[in-house]
Amino acid sequence: MCGIVGYVGKRDAVPVLVEGLHRLEYRGYDSAGLAVVHRGRLAVTKTAGRVQDLRDKLKTNTKATLGIGHTRWATHGEPNEVNAHPHTDTAGRIAVVHNGIIENAEQLRAQLQGSGVRLVSDTDTEALAHMIAAELAAAEAGDGPAAPGDLEDAVIRTLRRVEGAYGLVVLDIKNPDQLVVARNGSPIVLGLGENEMFVASDVSALVRYTRQVIYLEDGEVAKIRATDYRTTTLAGQDASAKIPMTVDADDDDYELGPYQDYMRKEIHEQPDALRRALRGRLDDRFATARLGGINLDARELRSIRCVKFLGCGSAYYAGQMGATVIEELARIPADAEPASEFRYRSPVVDPDTLYVAVSQSGETIDTLMAVQELKRKGGQVMGAVNVVGSAIGRECGRGIFLHAGPEVAVASTKALTNMAVSFALLGLLLGRVRDLSAASGHRVVTGLRALPEQVNRILAAEEDIATIAGRFAHAEHMFFIGRVRGWPVAREGAQKLKEISYVHAEAYQAGELKHGPLALIAADMPSVVIVPSDDLVAKNISTIEQIKARGGPVIAVTSTDIPEGLADAVIRVPRAEPELEPILLNVPLQILAYHAAAKLGRDIDKPRNLAKSVTVE
Repeated sequence: MCGIVGYVGKRDAVPVLVEGLHRLEYRGYDSAGLAVVHRGRLAVTKTAGRVQDLRDKLKTNTKATLGIGHTRWATHGEPNEVNAHPHTDTAGRIAVVHNGIIENAEQLRAQLQGSGVRLVSDTDTEALAHMIAAELAAAEAGDGPAAPGDLEDAVIRTLRRVEGAYGLVVLDIKNPDQLVVARNGSPIVLGLGENEMFVASDVSALVRYTRQVIYLEDGEVAKIRATDYRTTTLAGQDASAKIPMTVDADDDDYELGPYQDYMRKEIHEQPDALRRALRGRLDDRFATARLGGINLDARELRSIRCVKFLGCGSAYYAGQMGATVIEELARIPADAEPASEFRYRSPVVDPDTLYVAVSQSGETIDTLMAVQELKRKGGQVMGAVNVVGSAIGRECGRGIFLHAGPEVAVASTKALTNMAVSFALLGLLLGRVRDLSAASGHRVVTGLRALPEQVNRILAAEEDIATIAGRFAHAEHMFFIGRVRGWPVAREGAQKLKEISYVHAEAYQAGELKHGPLALIAADMPSVVIVPSDDLVAKNISTIEQIKARGGPVIAVTSTDIPEGLADAVIRVPRAEPELEPILLNVPLQILAYHAAAKLGRDIDKPRNLAKSVTVE
């Protein structure tokens, strides 16, 4: 959940590191810092504020060509300057930046303190700096002048004593031409330049300088210098046979352009994102979908008896939408489950079930661990990710690439929409190898092709939705209500409002209102009711009437006609094919949450306590 950058080359390292940290701000953080080697000494600058605060504190005349930087999201110790990264050893020789959690940190800290080391922070990371320094000192001990110890060897020896997750970069002032990098459960990517090398936890920090990258695997260590790199494993095996990948993004993808923040920009990018997700995937001749990345032929598709989606947060709700459309189109059981719970409940893994691991970043640790649990138990699993080369994508080895483009805002919008449309494609494919008729297939293909322009029509009504958001933004609590197709839409709508406006919101299935939650309905409790144009319209209208009868304000989000004056506010979306309407019904809820948060003055792209890529448990 933190951000890492590193540089070795000929440039002035400080601007490279600061720009990289700026690009990683979206991941969520509470402090920032960097360390560079300047005139043979370690120069460390840290702050408990934002990257701009760090920039303001920095000396601009270091001209260092080697350095590391970090944005921290607190796990061990409160967010203050002392606990900010980088962390160093007592002598100021070693500097370390680290993402993840060292599970045996207390034991390691106690051992260090028992040997006389004075620890100044509350973090798990500081222990690593002292341990690496001790390994180097032991290697250099002896008669006569000692050559600098092998930093890579010292890091490997240290990490063999470590339990937990880490992505880390280590700097040693006595090895001023190199950085040592390691990964276990937290993403690390190397950027290959011309006589320079970069390292980061996310490619967004690299694309200004290079699009050629190498992804480290768990248990791998890399030594990088300006002109070369090598990778090994903690067991000492060579791992250098890696083929660089070209990142499908460029610097402009991370610029705001005319928008004030990334969430609004990404809301408006959804029509183009949908077009990318559908391009080349609609088969008019056979009225089906083409999903070559799943690597399943028609016989294997027919052998699937169940589909289960695993994701966290919005990815989980997108999985619920996917489960609904697959049951409707393919007529096989489908469900979704929070990946964070999956491996802890000793799941029964059925070889005839297709598991779909859903993650925008492809690095979500809970989902990655669920994938690994499935593979241990012989499960059939594929990924649905938005980042080529991500850990989940590599672990699964097959799946659906979302093609949403880089998503920077913490609150997912275009990635969620592309998840939902990708699962509709999967449902169409599964349906057409079973009993879904060609006529129905053509109907769905036509409906999918119409989605981008339908989303454009919703975006054109943004001003009206913003007005509604302004009317209800100061409510302390809100309900989101839906049934069947509308239920996961309601859950995702409540999630959006909560995470960026901090308004307490709960989602309920409409039929459950009368089993308890109806007691909370009052004049100060607005309800957002999802009303698709399906055969449940009358029941959803009845739900609105129940809420209104108890004095509760109602915002209806609908693709159909409802009685005039029934709701206090109505947000309309274009009518689509029934199975696809949840994709459209989500979009106005994103806009509603955005403008409610804007009305309340929230930091929309960086909601408190949250991060874009959750890489710790």
